[in-house]
Amino acid sequence: MATSNYDERSIQVLKGLEPVRQRPGMYTRTDCPLHIIQEVIDNAADEALAGLASLIRVRLHADGSVSVEDNGRGIPVGLHPEEHAPVVELVFTRLHAGGKFNKKDGGAYAFSGGLHGVGVSVTNALSTRLEVDVKRDGLQHRIVFAQGEVITPLEEVAKVPKKHSGTVVRVWPEAKYFDSATIPLNELMHVLRSKAVLLGGVLVELINEKSGETYSWQYQNGLRSYLQETLDTTEFLVPLFEAQQYADADDDNYSEGEGAHWVVAWTAEGNVVRESFVNLIPTPAGGTHEAGLRDGLYQAVKSFAELHSLIPKGVKLLPEDVFARVSFVLSAKILDPQFQGQIKEKLNSRDAVRLISGFVRNALELKLHADVEMAKKLAEFAIRHAQARVRSLQKVEKRKSSGVAVLPGKLTDCESTDNDRTELFLVEGDSAGGSAKMGRDKSFQAILPLRGKVLNSWEVDKDRLFANQEIHDVSVAIGVDPHGPEDTVDLSGLRYGRICILSDADVDGSHIQVLLLTLFFRHFPKLIEAGHIYVARPPLFRLDVPAVGKRAARKIYCLDQKELDVAQEKLRAEGVKESSWAISRFKGLGEMSAEQLWDTTMNPDTRRLMPVSYGDLGMQGTQTMFTMLMGKGESSQRRSWLETKGNLAELDV
Repeated sequence: MATSNYDERSIQVLKGLEPVRQRPGMYTRTDCPLHIIQEVIDNAADEALAGLASLIRVRLHADGSVSVEDNGRGIPVGLHPEEHAPVVELVFTRLHAGGKFNKKDGGAYAFSGGLHGVGVSVTNALSTRLEVDVKRDGLQHRIVFAQGEVITPLEEVAKVPKKHSGTVVRVWPEAKYFDSATIPLNELMHVLRSKAVLLGGVLVELINEKSGETYSWQYQNGLRSYLQETLDTTEFLVPLFEAQQYADADDDNYSEGEGAHWVVAWTAEGNVVRESFVNLIPTPAGGTHEAGLRDGLYQAVKSFAELHSLIPKGVKLLPEDVFARVSFVLSAKILDPQFQGQIKEKLNSRDAVRLISGFVRNALELKLHADVEMAKKLAEFAIRHAQARVRSLQKVEKRKSSGVAVLPGKLTDCESTDNDRTELFLVEGDSAGGSAKMGRDKSFQAILPLRGKVLNSWEVDKDRLFANQEIHDVSVAIGVDPHGPEDTVDLSGLRYGRICILSDADVDGSHIQVLLLTLFFRHFPKLIEAGHIYVARPPLFRLDVPAVGKRAARKIYCLDQKELDVAQEKLRAEGVKESSWAISRFKGLGEMSAEQLWDTTMNPDTRRLMPVSYGDLGMQGTQTMFTMLMGKGESSQRRSWLETKGNLAELDV
């Protein structure tokens, strides 16, 4: 059998913008070009956020191109002191060039959505043509790119009044990189309207040359007006709760200016509206700032209800009882936000939970105690929701109670039977299982420790699966029998909404993950299709950083070496002395305390949980891959695959 060569010539080094053109999906959404246009809009919005622009104008041209104009400072056009090239050229041609790294005093941007200097260079890489016009210091300059390369070097094209400044970027997206070359007008309008909402007083315009229509948005009372307009005629249970709070210079825990502005509405019926932003970047997948809002609202209402003895005996108020009918618009300002992925759909910054929660709780408690009648109405509404939840669960439990198999003895179950909340963690080893039991939230998290490595079940008939004790325990614990992809399966007996694989962040842990994923894919495929299987991602490293100035000592957890390198680079940029921090490496989950395991891996607000799906390969492609990787008679095919794909592996030895 012929095998391909794997030697020094096999290693390919991509330079400039070529990585983006080779793998665009790693850098942006590829369903349509909206996101690469949004990168340019975000840069204009950052100028407005800094108080240096009052206009953002987007124009959809008849030839399919899009231009974004602002009247901010204008991108610098002089030579970079180290790179000896025009700064505006570097911004659009280098993946990690930008003005948003320096967050110290005197930096170009204190708060911004851009973080990595990647955004508009991705826009350039995925466009057939891109033109930039800059007005600055009484001169207008232009530079033109094609397929990411400079075709017209930076040149002076006109003199302008010194008070006129700003940037115009015109983009021709390259259709081959996108599923559809059409920018969805409704989504673009939503993005622009959101910017106007968050940038009070800034005029945002959209001009559609194709239809001849012009739209404009300007909100002096942004968030409140937006939420009222969106909810339209919906009746509010209590008056809108609007507040904003930001850390001052004397704050010991957060940087000056960090905080949030929010508007919250409780409604008894109708749709709920939930929109959040971080430094003007929309976060449709939510994240830790939304978790902070939820926790702050819950803690304030619960505290008031307990103080006034409103909660009936036997009723436990949960966050969803307060939050279920909440509509909100939340605009957070975070100095150095950590997003999930380049498209920034979800905030991962752990400190944001405590930051937002503390501010929201304090503000709502003041409002509740100032208007006791309104507060009692809100608390009683949450209590009624809790009582209805308990009644519905009792009905479900009564229906399930007969004929339930005896649960495995080493399963530490949770109190709730609500599948929308419950989670089962399949934990590697008894030691880690002990930490997980102590660190979990027993109201909705169950723990099943597994001894050693689970059987490779790829070629085991489902009728013989229960001969293996570990697999037997997993099946009985989750309440679903083994089945095939074509079988009709009743998932009504499923005992947990999320089944989470929790193993060490090393090679052995990855092996256990693969064996359990093999089990679920081969014998419980309906659980994967229904989105019930997850992989928990514990950290491999911990950075212990001492107190610096007014900032208290902190611990930073990193998933892998890449995150560790990035975290250390940020500490250097903050001016933390290199030798002052300590690096710890977790040999396994058993080394982590219960508090550490909760904070990093099990707390829904701060953990990183990866949903399991078939991905781009689909059901059939995944089946073929598993057969090659796990089949006993596929050793030669595995060897060939390893020789071909060996350079993709990231080894941790």
